[in-house]
Parts: sequence; structure tokens; C-alpha cells
Amino acid sequence: MSAAPEHHTLLFENDQVRVLDAHVRPGETVPVHTHCWPGVLYILGVSDFVRRDPEGNVLLDTRGSSSQAPPGSAVWGDALTPHTLENVGDHELRNITVEFKRPA
Repeated sequence: MSAAPEHHTLLFENDQVRVLDAHVRPGETVPVHTHCWPGVLYILGVSDFVRRDPEGNVLLDTRGSSSQAPPGSAVWGDALTPHTLENVGDHELRNITVEFKRPA
């Protein structure tokens, strides 16, 4: 949360889960951050994005993919190493993420 508080709103947290509202407007770039825990993302808004490692190397560019999950869907998200995320599309990226801090 400390790396990108303007793009993440904490909705709930305890010792087992953390629930975040993530939002990135068109043209914005989320600074280098990690996702320490895996979780489920409920997709509210879709846009093209580019994920880069801290050195600027492209890890994922959705402009070359047709497999983005549509709004209203839920997808699994693995924990992620340090990266940035740039919204290169015309719409806000938005999802609610439930991160699982430890096995139940």
C-alpha cells in the first residue's frame, strides 16, 4: 500500500485477507510495487495496460492480446514481483482484489 496509495484503496484487512479497490485512469502509471499474496480479482473496468519490471523491460502488453477478462468477471491473480503498470488504453482500469495472506 505504501508504494501506490493513490491507486489502491484499502477496503478491509485482517490477518488472513486484504481487500483492495485498485483503480488506474487512462495515461496513469502506477509506480514500482509488488503483490505479495495471490488473490481473486473482480473486474470492474478494463483497459489496455503495460506491465514493466523495475528496469523498464516489458513483462506484459495487453494491446497484443484478446484475452482480457470482461467487467463482471472474476480471475485468479498470482503474487507478482516488483513491477509498474501503465494504463495505455482509453478507460479506467478497476478491480476489487481479495488477497489471501496465508492458507486457510
